Amino acid sequence: MVSKHMVSKLNASLAQLPRADGVLDDPATRAVLDAVRRIVRVLRESSRAAERSVGLGAAQLFVLQRLAGSPALSLNELAHRTLTHQSSVSVVVSKLVRSGLVARTRDSTDGRRVEIVLTSAGRALLARAPAAAQDRLIGALGLLGGAARKDLARRLGHLVEAMALPPQHPPMFFEAAPRPKSKPGGKRSRARVVS
Repeated sequence: MVSKHMVSKLNASLAQLPRADGVLDDPATRAVLDAVRRIVRVLRESSRAAERSVGLGAAQLFVLQRLAGSPALSLNELAHRTLTHQSSVSVVVSKLVRSGLVARTRDSTDGRRVEIVLTSAGRALLARAPAAAQDRLIGALGLLGGAARKDLARRLGHLVEAMALPPQHPPMFFEAAPRPKSKPGGKRSRARVVS
């Protein structure tokens, strides 16, 4: 949980940005922001293109494409293949089930295991769908090599920590964060969900 002290400290440092270590005058600051903007832009444009061409957002298309590579996957296996948390991919799968593009079935050999499979409608949609932008991002991370990826992950982790972002699992790209669950008695949690 993010403490009020951390948020206050961050807000105090933001108020003093013009004087803080010359961060606004450092070309590296702009380079970082430009890189983040370019990545977010291509992901957003890809999501909009998918919505225009097949009526799905980037996260839903990404999940469908991951399912296309195997006959059936459990939710945990699908989370692994999409590089997201199980709770995040579950939200997307539920939307795809409602749309009739995937189905939840019981494994024939282990009745406790629920599998997610593409429906014929899901396969037909994939046949005319564009590539998911997340694949471009994952491919580029692969080109960096293991050591550079590990260093980037560490540095981004420091950035997230310095921004005092909440520690919850983020939703998939351009998916809304799930609403907080109601507490017993019908009252909603007052915790604010930030995506």
